[in-house]
Amino acid sequence: MADAHATPHHDYHLVNPSPWPLVSSFAAAVMLIGAVVWMRGLAGEGAGPLSDALLTKGDKALFFAGLAGVLVSMFGWWSDVIKESHQGDHTPVVSLGLRYGMILFIASEVMFFAAFFWMFFEMSLFNEARTLIPEVGAWADVAGKWSTWPPQGVETLDAWQLPLLNTVILLLSGTTVTWAHHALAHGDRKAARTGLIITVALGVLFTAVQAYEYQHIIHEHLFFNEEAAGTGLYGSIFFMATGFHGFHVLVGTIFLFVCLLRLLAGHFTPEKHFGFEAAAWYWHFVDVVWLFLFAFVYVTFG
Repeated sequence: MADAHATPHHDYHLVNPSPWPLVSSFAAAVMLIGAVVWMRGLAGEGAGPLSDALLTKGDKALFFAGLAGVLVSMFGWWSDVIKESHQGDHTPVVSLGLRYGMILFIASEVMFFAAFFWMFFEMSLFNEARTLIPEVGAWADVAGKWSTWPPQGVETLDAWQLPLLNTVILLLSGTTVTWAHHALAHGDRKAARTGLIITVALGVLFTAVQAYEYQHIIHEHLFFNEEAAGTGLYGSIFFMATGFHGFHVLVGTIFLFVCLLRLLAGHFTPEKHFGFEAAAWYWHFVDVVWLFLFAFVYVTFG
């Protein structure tokens, strides 16, 4: 009988049994249910003391418990992948599969943002068509809300102030991450470290500027005017599109920071550094999405 643990005679990696797929799925489900509890609540009348204590609207405990589980799963799962790399399991065939996986992931993210742009263009380009709806009952209210874009009562942002600053920040960060990648590929670890530090700092700066912009919008009530119909439409799509992009910037910044820690730990070599390469791809994707957001959300229809 052949030894089940014998050295394989192929380039594929047969992954050892892992708890992380099951743990991460369970944690994600708990986080989703916790988000519903936080926003809507699940406990009704007569639900009992446990439900009243844990499933009432505004309770955040379940959400953060699920989030903690997701973060632990991410750390454990990705740590195992790094260990597999150090053990030589990432053969050329496996590395190619990892590249295909990252490309498909970014393609799925493109479709994610395409949905937001579709919604925005539907609102901004075809809003007048809604005024042709027969003005009876609820339809008249819909027609009134869609009669202008942006809706009357919305005070849009000046694209050439904070949005332009964030555009410059992201374009500069795209340059520095490319510099870091090029330096690492040529064995210049010092320049790669410097480029990564600057890129991470620029990512943090972008997030800080966007947080200040959001605070200004909310404090000044620029998008939500109770006296004007339909202002919530503009505010909703604005915060969905730019907010999810901001979340991607935050994820990308963490991604690059982990790559910086791995670089300092000596994990990357000029020949083998796909973890950093994947982070650079992701960061360039974030850059490109922001250019479209700036051009259309802030400039063209702002």
